[in-house]
Amino acid sequence: MNHENAQRLRVATYNVHGCVGMDGKRSESRIAEVIASLSVDIVGLQELDHNRARSAAIDQAGTIAKQLGWHHFFHPAMRRTEELYGDAILSRYPITVRHAVELPGFAPWYCRETRGVTWAEAATPLGPVHIINTHFGLGRRERLLQARLLTSPEWLGAVTPDTAVIVLGDFNSLPWSPAYRMIESQLRDVRRVIASAWSFRTFPTLFPVLAVDHIFATPALTPTSMSVYRSGHARIASDHFPLVADFARSSRS
Repeated sequence: MNHENAQRLRVATYNVHGCVGMDGKRSESRIAEVIASLSVDIVGLQELDHNRARSAAIDQAGTIAKQLGWHHFFHPAMRRTEELYGDAILSRYPITVRHAVELPGFAPWYCRETRGVTWAEAATPLGPVHIINTHFGLGRRERLLQARLLTSPEWLGAVTPDTAVIVLGDFNSLPWSPAYRMIESQLRDVRRVIASAWSFRTFPTLFPVLAVDHIFATPALTPTSMSVYRSGHARIASDHFPLVADFARSSRS
């Protein structure tokens, strides 16, 4: 995308797996290189460490943002003393955080991770654009509770159709699942606008068969393209491929 074109905004969602690639190596630099290759303006990242022993106490979101020269906000979904784990929004444009909370729901025994959601506003060439980044849990009941919060009056329920909002993340939800349908009742899935709900599969990178990463938007924004970035570099950098979408401002907004 040509960033001199003020009529377009490119965003991505990318679960970076703690920056540990399919080769077993941790590399924040490699993740930053993949993001740079996307030519995006804003990216929502999931599964990042901050001050954790397993990742050499690195601020992964800050390290990636510094390499890109971007703004960022990290929200910890899980805290263990001083060790944090969560998600981040990175943007080439200034961002202002509006909400950042832990999601409800009791995680299943096989994955005791708590989850989070962040709502930020980016000052883009399209005007103010609200970006909501999240990572849902693995349990079906857990995801339903999380989708219910996301669609509540305090979150998407307060959004009007003429407000530019993009919701993205790893929802651990297939198209047509109950949690997915709850969100789609309030927003358009870019997949369905561009192609079909089952296309653009992002997980796992070794053999992508699942569409669990999603990008939704209000009618104030018109999706013009969507793609899965499946370079050789991206295939190794994480267990998810980045999902990328382009938007223009809707003429009626």
